[in-house]
Amino acid sequence: MKKNKLYIPVLLLALAGSSCTNSLLNMTPDSSLTTNNFYKTSNDMDQAVIGIYSSMQDRKPKDYLLMEMPGDNLYMGTAMPGVNDLDYLTVNAENTAVADFWEKCFYGIGRANAVLENIDRPTDYASGKKEQFAGEAKFMRALFYFDLVKLFGGVPMVTKTPSISEAKNMPRESADKIYELIISDLKAAIDLLPAPATAARGRASKGAATGLLGKVYVYRKDWANAKTYLEKAIRDFGYQLEPGFATLWSLASEDNKEIILAIKYTDGSNGHSLGIDYAPIGGIAGVVGSGNQYAFPAWSLNKKYADGDSRKASTISDYVVKATSPNDPPAWGPYVKKYATKFTGATSGQDLPVLRLADVILLYAEALYNSGDKANALIQLNMIRERAFGDAAHNYTAADIAGADSFLDKLLLERQLELAYENERWPDLVRTGRFMTVMTEEERDYNPATGTATKATLSPRATMAVFPVPQRQIDQYAPGVLKQNEGY
Repeated sequence: MKKNKLYIPVLLLALAGSSCTNSLLNMTPDSSLTTNNFYKTSNDMDQAVIGIYSSMQDRKPKDYLLMEMPGDNLYMGTAMPGVNDLDYLTVNAENTAVADFWEKCFYGIGRANAVLENIDRPTDYASGKKEQFAGEAKFMRALFYFDLVKLFGGVPMVTKTPSISEAKNMPRESADKIYELIISDLKAAIDLLPAPATAARGRASKGAATGLLGKVYVYRKDWANAKTYLEKAIRDFGYQLEPGFATLWSLASEDNKEIILAIKYTDGSNGHSLGIDYAPIGGIAGVVGSGNQYAFPAWSLNKKYADGDSRKASTISDYVVKATSPNDPPAWGPYVKKYATKFTGATSGQDLPVLRLADVILLYAEALYNSGDKANALIQLNMIRERAFGDAAHNYTAADIAGADSFLDKLLLERQLELAYENERWPDLVRTGRFMTVMTEEERDYNPATGTATKATLSPRATMAVFPVPQRQIDQYAPGVLKQNEGY
């Protein structure tokens, strides 16, 4: 895919007429498309919608830099631009990883807006297709904005392609206003999208929109609405937990009934490098010949997996580097295993989940508890726990969640163990207010010879509940228009 590197997000939107071929995987260069020569047929519109997904496909493999690296699941291995500051919670407005994330989100939003602006142009839609495409555009716009508001708070709210003058003078809206747009888009998407049974894999459905809306309401602490939509997502669309956790990460079974939405990739021709990025420098035998080792699993996470928890084996490999001389002890060199799947080309074809049923069930437990239904909240927590251990012997009891703090402790632990490296940990710590206490110290490298871990002492600031607005964005606006977050 050709990427046009303009820094003003709303100028990126001017390129939103981009499209792609009739798969989710092979993109037509943006420079070859204009409003005049495109959006004429239903097929054109289908390609344009797929282009929105391709923006997420491009962004998602590096989401861990902002959503895992600042938390206690991961720490930096090989140096990457801007990542040291994310790892040590010293982010500033010049951070390139933060700026890349912002721009890629707005690029996707621009593509969604272009679809919605041109949805009435084709006259050859088959029954239901116009509604589907509009629903997908609204769903994806909501998803991009949800990711932005979680990480930055209020951002510019762009719902149509602006002129250059409008773009330079578009201020940030409040987080509340952005959430209103997200909720409105997702409610519309629920009405417009097909049921999961008839939606193509990798494309949004009523189930995905319902589950995501429930998740949004959790972030808003609107427990009544969260309970309603999460319960509907669990009950009405046929999703099922996989019997074994490991099968979720197998290429042979990645299109399973637990996946509510995943971004699709293909081996080599249009894959991602996540498996390489996490792999040891020397590679993984039978999987990949070499790795980048950009990040290591933290001992802070590793030590929390109890004996018998099947999730650990599919999440972290306790790889031990052999001693190079008789006097040297072996070294602990773990790697993230969820994405360590064999591929034959230069990049991996493993799909990356956006939303899966286990996430929804844990959010549902949270909504139930905060709605006063502690008994059913416990049932939902233990549903995930039983799958992890294969029996009920490790289930939580009512005494374990007797108070709000103890419930939140158990909920966040289960979410950490279940969803590690799926880009939920940092947002979970922020939305619950726990990052200021959890992230004062992180156990990183572990020495198996001494049984001790290296501890990094951190100084999280309350202002890091949101990341800074990228300075290279501020500089492209009219003076004083794009305001910086407090503390940066």
